[in-house]
Amino acid sequence: MAENLPYSTSVSTLINMLEKIKSASVPERFTQDFVSSKLTMKGGTAAACIPFLKKMGFVASDGSPTELYKEFRNPHKSRIAVGKAFKKLYQKLYEMNEYVHDAPDQEILGMIVQCTGGEKDSTVTKSTLSTLNALRKISDFDTESNDEMENSVSGAGKNISSDSVLPIPSQIQVPLQHHAGKGINLAYTINLNLPATKDIEVFNAIFKSLKEHILGD
Repeated sequence: MAENLPYSTSVSTLINMLEKIKSASVPERFTQDFVSSKLTMKGGTAAACIPFLKKMGFVASDGSPTELYKEFRNPHKSRIAVGKAFKKLYQKLYEMNEYVHDAPDQEILGMIVQCTGGEKDSTVTKSTLSTLNALRKISDFDTESNDEMENSVSGAGKNISSDSVLPIPSQIQVPLQHHAGKGINLAYTINLNLPATKDIEVFNAIFKSLKEHILGD
C-alpha cells in the first residue's frame, strides 16, 4: 500500500524558519501571527511550514511548542532534536532501511518511489528527497544513542550502594585449550570459587595470578 511522506514545498524557507526559532522566545502558540511578527517571515511559503513543524513533532496539534521544540533551541541539542524529528517523519523509510539517514541519494530516491507509489521525476518525489536531505544535514543521529547507552549504564550503577557486595558470581568457569602436538588439542575447565567481598582489589589479585601462572600470555 502506498504511503505519503512529509515534504516541504519550500525547503529553504523551512531551514530559515528553524534557524530563527533558535533565537526567538518560545510562544504560547506557534501561529501564523507569531511567524510573521516575531520571526519576520511573511507570505504563504512561511505559513505552509507550520503544518510541517507539527509533523516534525515541534508543534502540538493545538499550536503549542513541544518539549522537542524547546530542546531544539538548546544549541547543544539542536541537531539531536532534528534527528529525532527526522526519524519520526521518515519512519516508513526506516522500516525499509534502518540506516536511511546514511544512504546515498539514489537509494533513498528508490525507497521514496517504492513507498509512495509516485513517479521518480515528479515534483512531489523531488520535494520529498530535497526536504529529507536538508534535514539530515542538520541532524545528529549518533549522540542520542550514545547518551542512551551512558544513561543505561549509570542507571544500573545507581542500584549498587557503596555497602553492596560486588556482583561477581561465586563460581566461574575458565575454559582453556592446550596444544599437545601432533594435531592433538586438549581442553579443560578451571572452576574458581570466589569470595563475597566489597574489595575489588581481591578480584584483581585473583585474576592477575590466574593469568600469570595458569593462562600464560
